[in-house]
Amino acid sequence: MHGDQSPIPTREELIESARELAPTLQERSKKAAELRRIPDETIEDFHRLGFFKVVQPKRFGGYEMDPSIIFDLQLELGRGCASSAWVYGVLNVHSWQLALFAPEAQDEVWGEDPKTLISSSYMPVAKTEWVDGGVKLSGRWSFSSGCDACQWGFLGGFVPNEEGKPPDMRTFLVPRADYEIIDNWYVSGLRGSGSKDVVVDGAFVPDHRMHKFSDGFRQQSPGNEINPSPVYKYPFGQIHVRSVSTPAVGAAFGALDSYVDFMKNKVSQATGGKAKESFTNSMVAAEATAVLDREVLTLRRNFEEMAGYLQRGEKIPLDRRVHFRNDSARAVRVSTEVVQQLFIACGARAAFEDHPINRHFQDIHTIRLHHANSPDTPGSNMGGVLFGQKSTDFFI
Repeated sequence: MHGDQSPIPTREELIESARELAPTLQERSKKAAELRRIPDETIEDFHRLGFFKVVQPKRFGGYEMDPSIIFDLQLELGRGCASSAWVYGVLNVHSWQLALFAPEAQDEVWGEDPKTLISSSYMPVAKTEWVDGGVKLSGRWSFSSGCDACQWGFLGGFVPNEEGKPPDMRTFLVPRADYEIIDNWYVSGLRGSGSKDVVVDGAFVPDHRMHKFSDGFRQQSPGNEINPSPVYKYPFGQIHVRSVSTPAVGAAFGALDSYVDFMKNKVSQATGGKAKESFTNSMVAAEATAVLDREVLTLRRNFEEMAGYLQRGEKIPLDRRVHFRNDSARAVRVSTEVVQQLFIACGARAAFEDHPINRHFQDIHTIRLHHANSPDTPGSNMGGVLFGQKSTDFFI
């Protein structure tokens, strides 16, 4: 057993801690944007509050909670700073995925320091060559969020398979000494996420530091032997897509908070009327509240349903996984539409960079650009499945 033996906080205590931290993250958001990465003190706060332990195995001092806690925390953190919520979520998904790797890989990362963090870029751009005991890995990957705070990286790519069989998609676990970070993250939204490029030139990756996407899809990974809890039986795709969609919902709540605060005191320079007495402004606030509420209820229902199957030792039906995947992307589309309505209703003042809703507007549109957050592919796939076609999406 590694790590400290301090009492495990309850789910409610963790969520309350995130709620209390959100205003501090909002104050730091300007610094995060200037640094183009999450400030060190925010990473330290996440460690101090136990946020990075939530899905880490107990044998390394983690809390081994249901991964839905990640997304409840992202909702609260995202109200203050979407970049912070984004980095928090994706780094925790990596902790969850490491628990699926062979025990030897888990010990290499967490054996000396259980606080060690992992970044990623799952883009399948690796150049691989089989060598004795593993593969030789090279390539350049983009969008490695939070990489400055991490000592290891997950990188995506295919490896050649037996003749006649399609190549195998894998995640490669690489130590910091084997890759270079390219500081090219100059963007308009999610500036604090530090999603820079990483380059690998001929690094050796042993067999135990690889995880097959097919194992994650089938919910049968090497790490499940030593980490048998239902916590680690979720399909990998369901966990990953939610980590990049939930910050959009958090950002939308943050935009709604900013809208309400602004409208309480706004007086129209054109008419002299009080914004809070406007029927239109009131309806925008009410509709945004109702729409976001429905998205959260849907996303929580999905996790509760998956947890029920796993706790009973049953497989999650494929058609339900397709449905959940579509809901994840849909939440981003709906949240983006909400923020656009709030932004426009604020009037011309919202265009200024220092207006609080402007940051949420920029962040959520950048979140929407992530490949996993496009609603078209999961939507068309779900429609096809409803029509009796086979699923064409394996990231479910």
